[in-house]
Parts: sequence; structure tokens; C-alpha cells
Amino acid sequence: MKRALISVSDKTGLQDFAKALVELDYEILSTGGTARALHEAGVPVIEVSDVTKFPEILDGRVKTLHPIIHAGILARGTEAHMQTLKDMDIAPIDLVVINLYPFEETIAKPDVDQQTAIENIDIGGPTMVRAAAKNHERVSIVVDPSQYDDVIKALKSEESITLAQRQQLAMRAFEMTARYDAAISQYMVSQFAGSVFEPSYSFGGRLQQMLRYGENPHQKAAFYAETKRPGTLAGAEQLGGKELSYNNIVDTDAAWQMVNEFVDQPACAIIKHTNPCGFATGKDVCDAFVRAHEADPLSSYGGIVAFNREVDVATAEEIIKTFFEAVIAPGYEEGAVDILHKKEKLRILDTKACGQATTPWIETISGGFLVQERDTNHLDVNSLKVVTEKAPDASLIEDLVFAWNVVKHVKSNAIVVAKDGVSIGVGAGQMNRVGSCDIALTHAGDKAKGAVLASDAFFPFADNIEVAAKAGIAAIIQPGGSIRDQEVIDACNKYGIAMVFTGVRHFKH
Repeated sequence: MKRALISVSDKTGLQDFAKALVELDYEILSTGGTARALHEAGVPVIEVSDVTKFPEILDGRVKTLHPIIHAGILARGTEAHMQTLKDMDIAPIDLVVINLYPFEETIAKPDVDQQTAIENIDIGGPTMVRAAAKNHERVSIVVDPSQYDDVIKALKSEESITLAQRQQLAMRAFEMTARYDAAISQYMVSQFAGSVFEPSYSFGGRLQQMLRYGENPHQKAAFYAETKRPGTLAGAEQLGGKELSYNNIVDTDAAWQMVNEFVDQPACAIIKHTNPCGFATGKDVCDAFVRAHEADPLSSYGGIVAFNREVDVATAEEIIKTFFEAVIAPGYEEGAVDILHKKEKLRILDTKACGQATTPWIETISGGFLVQERDTNHLDVNSLKVVTEKAPDASLIEDLVFAWNVVKHVKSNAIVVAKDGVSIGVGAGQMNRVGSCDIALTHAGDKAKGAVLASDAFFPFADNIEVAAKAGIAAIIQPGGSIRDQEVIDACNKYGIAMVFTGVRHFKH
């Protein structure tokens, strides 16, 4: 008779799996709630404490941490190891079925306290998982209910479970413990460290979706979720449409981050290639959408639409007049999703809540990765420094703040021209700033007269001001800090343009 040790937090499929093992002549060891669940299902089970002759103690913190258990798992199939087990009256364990305390799910709850989080750090479970995975030469390790059917099928086959299959199970087990430990590490850093930049950095994710391809059809890609919290793209529920592509996911997150920059007013972002075709605030979401779409209807075609408020029926009716790839919002009014379903391929994402990302930004490079804090800097209007003879009036200040919050999310060199809470021209990703100015102002056209202009970094030369003046720009917001600041200020004074410095740069590469 073979022996299986089962101790699971997630009891999905447990009873049927255990019954199948019994039919295959497995003796089952178990602990605590798992043992009770098996007893209630009529599955014969031996309590681990009956084998170890040692009770569960310390509120269940110590259950399986015992030499009899770990010797049974770690013993290799050699004559010497098997003789040692026989001499010590220890039965070998052939199959270990473990899933862990739900630490990741626990810390995803917005109101979780530190003690609850710490009590959901599993100790015995990972220890058994790692022991079984290390000894995959003899032991099979199962860490997810989704594996149950395949394992039973393999055990029923003529050759039973093969070494190659045990290797695959071990690989999955170490992936799981690595992700689990990374989540704990990141939580501890968030609670106890003054900075995320510790001597080592760990992160992990769970496969959310295999993608058809990456940025291009010849590139393979997959989507991994680090967290599934409400308010995140990874935690969003898809209510309709095709599967998200790699580029959809990148663009949708860019749109979602942009609308969450705005809290006090309904806002809408329409994104293509991570840059806004149109962005607007409005008296309601429908007004914001119409204004954002009218900013650049040509480029908006095939874009991603994001809202920072629930989408109502009127907005849904407007959305389906144009082809979009996806819509993301923190909720949908009754009937709105039914209207959006008229566009069968339109991806509809519900995040359940608003939420601006605060986790560090990670960028991989050859041989490593870069980690930086998110750019969560918010403009304090009182900190604006008027540097020109002419000061902007209250209405211009409102548009300057709007444009500054938008330019933060545009690829550098970034220029945004805005008027009345709408982006009317965007210049992104150019190799020089005057080129971005030309693009943004050309697109704005006559609307640029009396509008404001935001630059994500300082103007290195006064030629940018010449271009802005010809277009009729009334006010400019920029970080300042160039050695030629005075030349730029003098040019603004020459043309009667008001300019304010923020003292903060918003490069986005």
C-alpha cells in the first residue's frame, strides 16, 4: 500500500480526488480541517498526529513539522534510505498534496490588519512542498486542484506516474513556493522597510492568460497577475468581447492609470499605443467621453476607452457608434453592458473600483531588471511659480493643472495642448521637444488660440515658445530648470504668454 499526505487550504475537488486515491490503494494521512472534510465525506484517513504521536500545538502552527513526516517524504528510493526508514518504523510517503494558506488573497483585502496577514503565512505547507519537490525522483507533489484529474489519470495508467511527470509537478511546486515567498517578501518590505530598495528584490505572478502572441505575431507572450485586487487591471472581470491581446493589455493599463489621475471629476481617456488620442473631464461620463472622442476622432478609431466612473446607458450608446478595442471602468449601470454587447468583439472590463497603481515599476533589461517608484506625484497648485510678467488667470490655471496631469502619462518628449478640460493636441515620443510642439499644435489647429500647453520637461531653447506663440497659446506649464530658463521666460514675456514652473519633471520612457 502506498501513502499520500493531504493538507489543503483550498478544498476544491478534494473529496473526489481522495476517493480516487483510496480506490488506487493509497493510505491517506491528513491534518486539521482537511482530515475533518475527508472524514465527513466517508474517506478513510489517518491523522498525522496519530502517526507522529505528537499533537498539533500552538494554535495549529506546528502540525507536520516532524522527523517522521519529513523522513517519509525525503527518503530516496535507495536501499540504504529504505532500510533507515524500516529500522525507525517510518513509512515512506509517495504522494504529497498541499496548497497553502491564502496569504496572497488575504493581503489583497483592503482592510487586512498586519496580524491577520502574518497568521496566513504558511510554514509547514511550503516545507513539505519543497521536500517533496526536491525528492521528485520518488515522490509526486501536487499543489493545485487543477492537477488532480491529470494525476489520477497518470496513476491509473500501466506505467503509473512517470519521472518526467514528477519533474513537471516538481517544477510547478517550486514556481508556486517562489511566488508565495515573493508575495510575503514584498508585503514585509511594505510593512517594515523604509524603502523598496532592499539588498535583493523578489516578485512573482500567477499565469492569468496565455496570449495569442506578443507585440508582433512572431513573439510568444503571456499575462501574469501579481495581484487581483479590485481597482487593478489584473483584478478586472471581463464581461464580454474577444480575449485581450498583449497590446490591448499594455494600452488598457495606460488608459486606466491616466483616468485614475483624476478623482474629483468624471474623466475619460481614449488611448492608442499608450498615448492619449483624446482625454477630457466633463459634467458626467457621457460628456467626458464625447469631448475626449471629439478631440481626435480619427485616431480614436480602434483605441482603448477608460473611465473613472461607472458607465451609464447614455455613454454606452455613444461608445458603440465607433469601433473600439476595449472599455475599462469601475462599474456599469444596469443595461449598459447589454448595449456594449452589440459590439460582439468589444472587450468590456469591470475593475469594481478605482485605483491608481502604487507598486514599484519593474523594467527588465539584459541580465537584470530596473525597479523604480511609481510617479505618483500630484501637483500642488499653491506650489506653482509664476515666472513671467503676466500671470495666468483662474480659468487658465485650471487648464494648466489639467494639461499637467495628462502630460505625465504621455511618452517623452511630451507636449499636451488643452482647453476647457480637453486635450486638443498631443505630441509624444519625439526625439526633440520642438518636434513634439509642432505635432501637438498642428493637431490643435485654430483651437490652440487661447489654450494652454504643458511640457513634461524643461524647454532647452526658446524656439518652442516661438512655435507656441504663433499658434496663439495663452499659458505654459513646465518644470523649469534649464540653463536657458531666462531665455525662455524672455520669449514668453515678448509674446505675452503666461508661464508657470512646477519644479517637477514627468519623463515617461
